[in-house]
Amino acid sequence: MQTLRASKCGLSTAQLPAYIIDVLDALTKAGYEAYIVGGGVRDLMLGLAPKDYDAVTNATPAQVKEVFGRRCRIIGRRFELAHVYSGRELVEVATFRAPPKKAVTSAAGMILRDNNWGTIEQDFARRDFSINALYYQPRKAVVLDFCDAVSDIEHKTLRLLGDPALRFEEDPVRMLRTLRFAAKLNFSIDEKILDIFTPEMTQLLRDVSPHRLYDESQKLFTMGHLNRVLPMLIDFGIWQQLFADIEPEVTEFIERAAKNTDQRISIGKTINPAFFYAVLLWKPFQERCEYYLAKGVVAAEARAQAGLDVLKRQATRTIIPRFAETFIREVWEMQTRLLNPKPQQIAALSNHARFRAGFDFLLLREKSGDNTTQGMGTWWDAYQQMTGDEKERAIAQYNRQRAKNRRKASHDDHVEQKVQPQQDLTEIEPLVNEPEARPRRPRKDKPARERDSGAHRAAPTDLSVVTADHPIMKRKRVKRDLSQVVFGPTQ
Repeated sequence: MQTLRASKCGLSTAQLPAYIIDVLDALTKAGYEAYIVGGGVRDLMLGLAPKDYDAVTNATPAQVKEVFGRRCRIIGRRFELAHVYSGRELVEVATFRAPPKKAVTSAAGMILRDNNWGTIEQDFARRDFSINALYYQPRKAVVLDFCDAVSDIEHKTLRLLGDPALRFEEDPVRMLRTLRFAAKLNFSIDEKILDIFTPEMTQLLRDVSPHRLYDESQKLFTMGHLNRVLPMLIDFGIWQQLFADIEPEVTEFIERAAKNTDQRISIGKTINPAFFYAVLLWKPFQERCEYYLAKGVVAAEARAQAGLDVLKRQATRTIIPRFAETFIREVWEMQTRLLNPKPQQIAALSNHARFRAGFDFLLLREKSGDNTTQGMGTWWDAYQQMTGDEKERAIAQYNRQRAKNRRKASHDDHVEQKVQPQQDLTEIEPLVNEPEARPRRPRKDKPARERDSGAHRAAPTDLSVVTADHPIMKRKRVKRDLSQVVFGPTQ
């Protein structure tokens, strides 16, 4: 073990936020050892901004609970931890682990219980990568290095502690962590890891809970280097273990979505990890839609059933939460609504809760060469930059173009129906060359009131040609007997 000065490793208390120092000070004041460990120390040494900070102590989770009271919540069954809240920030506090006295493992060797408390020397041996095994105590300004981890950071090498095959068997998720750290830190992977990192080894991921694999997939999507890690997932055989019915290929659509996600993270914008799942599953969704449409299912029902089928199939690998599934299906449904919107619904559609996600999805499809978007991605992009009056004119122009396209489509259908009979007629020589009589335009039936009024208006012109010998002039008027007429309602 090496005890290094923090300043030699480029570390100082000024780099740390107040909340992590408060947690360490509270544990130290209660008589326990406390250190910052893991990615926080590693990232500070690399000059990166840590996403969060983890603490480790010789206090058990119950003792940590006694120190912080209501600010602490104990979580986990397989690996018990204490979550300590300092203001709005959360610090994960773990207890030093020791090798289990009686190993509780699965048939494949995965550890099922890991709640044996020990010393800091035993805890170091239980950690996965050397670069995550540095212990930093800011008040004492020291860094404890048990495995020459500082040298690995300087040489940018990713090395597992112990036998790589055994460490992967203990926790197969370490294979995902290997690729994630290699892509995020741009580190090279140790040869000992590469020798045993085979497609057969990746089969161990089938023993991992689909819920946990979903959480790990979200870390891949949100680490800011998604475009770099995707080819690695294919090369190492991880892709087939994470995604069902998705061909192991980074298409232009997927690549553009990955780059877009990384760019948003780099400038500090928020992302929804479910959006990338919508991108990955788009092709299986379309294929499933075509299957139902071929069976004669109505388009709306085909899309709904296809979405259920694809997400249910994906749940065999990673179980997507219900709220994320709803988001994915709404993004897919927005594609149909954005492609052919009704003019009177355009304004309301632009204010829809899923409009932004649906529009981003549509524009990515269009930029990746999908011709089925019909240029609507560009149209919606321009529409959002317009003023109120410009939007009204754009909607009016869109409505005219839409009507023109409809007339053209109906005319083309009519021409297609007429082409074949005309060809048949030209092949038969007519017997008599006489022009055909023009069909008269059928008269529209007028209501009875209009017919009566028309008759009264035409009467004077008819009487002008009536003579005294006309039968109408000889007709006698018969007086009706009103006594026989029954007034009022009749049965």
